[in-house]
Parts: sequence; structure tokens; C-alpha cells
Amino acid sequence: MQYDVIIIGSGPAGLSAGIYASRGQLNTLILEKGAIGGQAVTTWEIENYPGAPEETTGPSLTERMREQCVSFGVTFMTGEYRSLAKTTEGYIVSVGDQAIKTQCVIIASGAEPRLLGCPGEQEYRGMGVSYCATCDANFFRNRHVAVVGGGDTAIEEALYLTKFASQVTVIHRRDALRATKILADRAMANDKIDIVWDSVVESINGDGLVSGVTLKNVKTGESQKLSVDGVFIFVGQKPNSDAFADDLTLDERGYIITDEQMSTGLPGIFAAGDVRQKMLRQVVTATADGAIAGVSAIRYLENL
Repeated sequence: MQYDVIIIGSGPAGLSAGIYASRGQLNTLILEKGAIGGQAVTTWEIENYPGAPEETTGPSLTERMREQCVSFGVTFMTGEYRSLAKTTEGYIVSVGDQAIKTQCVIIASGAEPRLLGCPGEQEYRGMGVSYCATCDANFFRNRHVAVVGGGDTAIEEALYLTKFASQVTVIHRRDALRATKILADRAMANDKIDIVWDSVVESINGDGLVSGVTLKNVKTGESQKLSVDGVFIFVGQKPNSDAFADDLTLDERGYIITDEQMSTGLPGIFAAGDVRQKMLRQVVTATADGAIAGVSAIRYLENL
């Protein structure tokens, strides 16, 4: 089994890379260990992707990307990346117990939600603790939920949760939201949202299911208990780069370092999307990264 390029990950970056690589007549494989679409499929409303119709969702947008890939001849495979080995003819990518030959690799493995690391988080995961409002909001109709975080994702998800929950309490460690002004203003104007400032979650409490959280004020040191039926956590991301740490250069937070052509420094190895070091992690920047990586792969193979 051999391909011109193997793309690891099927989020917007991987799908965009697949579109460009396959349109460039490369025999292209997209490898995905989970659901096609990456983190974008957990986003219900996408209103800042240029040209997207109203009511565009993450699932609908990435499904259209997948269909484009298929129309250009991309092959999809379900499996988990294991390792990369250099050969005289290119690379061998190990996927489970399979060894697949390729001349070029684009890493678009994305990122995953960062954990709080507090007592109760793991115990109640799936029992009231969630990292995806789109996935789980329906379970909390007419209930009180907490959202932990103050960035764009946290506030977007808090606003989405107001369609289901009776009350949404945002817990933020600072005294001002980090979200963009348009999102912050929407949250402040929403009657269903209240904010607990300068506070962190000390523990998530319950008895089989989540029943509340213990909060600590970072300025006064005082603790308080808050009764909630669910806790949605949005405190950043962790890049899915551990599998590449031995082969590539990562920054101090684990993101893959690339140049503007998405090159990692290893010949024929590129990275795109949320897994790489960059300023902005949005669907639009992921698709741009993927397009550049796809074209870079084409040019790399043309010059072999």
C-alpha cells in the first residue's frame, strides 16, 4: 500500500489539505482515528467563516469538505498513527499493525480540550462534566450549568447553552472576559448568564452525578459552594503532538514548529492547523494552513 501523501487528521486543516493535494493529482490518504471533522464538529454555530450561509454548523461545514475530498479521489482510513520511519524512497507510516509507504506526510492531528485537573473532574466525566456543549447541551434542559473559562470558546458555548439550560454561570479566574468584545457583550446582555469573577474550581462535587462545584476566589482566598447540574470546561487546548515529539521540534507548550510553508524542517513532513505553533486557531486559519500544506506537498514532490 503506497500513497503520494498521507494526511494525519481529518479536521478542517486535514480536509483542506486533502482537497488541494488531490486536486494536484496526488494519490492522497487521510488517516483519522475518530470522527471526521475534528473539533469543528463540536461547534454548533459558525458565523465567522467567510461566505458561510446563516445557520452553518461545524458538522455541516466539515461534511461538505469531506464530500469535496471524496469527489477529488481522496481515500479515507480509520486508524491510529503509531510511528514514522525514514526510508531511501520516502517514509513508512505505521497505522495499527499496518505499514503504509508514502513520500510525504501532512500532520493535521489538531488539539483536544485541556483538563482542569481538579478533584472530581475525571470521576464525573460523562456524568455531568463535559467539554462539548454541542454534544451534551440537550441533557441539561431547564437545568443550571456552569461554564469554566472566559475566552471565545467558553463564551460561545455559554451562549449556546442558554438555548437549553435555565441558568448558565460562567466561572472565570480573572476580572474581565478574554473573549472578543462582540461575544463578551452578548454574554453580559443575556439574562440567563451570570459570571463569577476571580474564581477557580477547587473541586467538582456530586454523588453519582454532578451536584455542584467548590470555588476559590483567587484574590481573597475564600471558598464557596455553587449548586449546578453540569460543568462545561473550556480552559484551552492541548496539541495532539505527543506521537511526533521524538521526530519533530515542538515549542514549550507542545505545538509543532513550522515555517510559513508549513514545513517542519524534515524533508516532506508538514504540519497544519491547531497542532502547529500559531497565533489564531479558528476554522478559517486551519483551512488556510491545510491549503498551504497541500500545495507545499505538491511542490516538494515535483522537485524530488
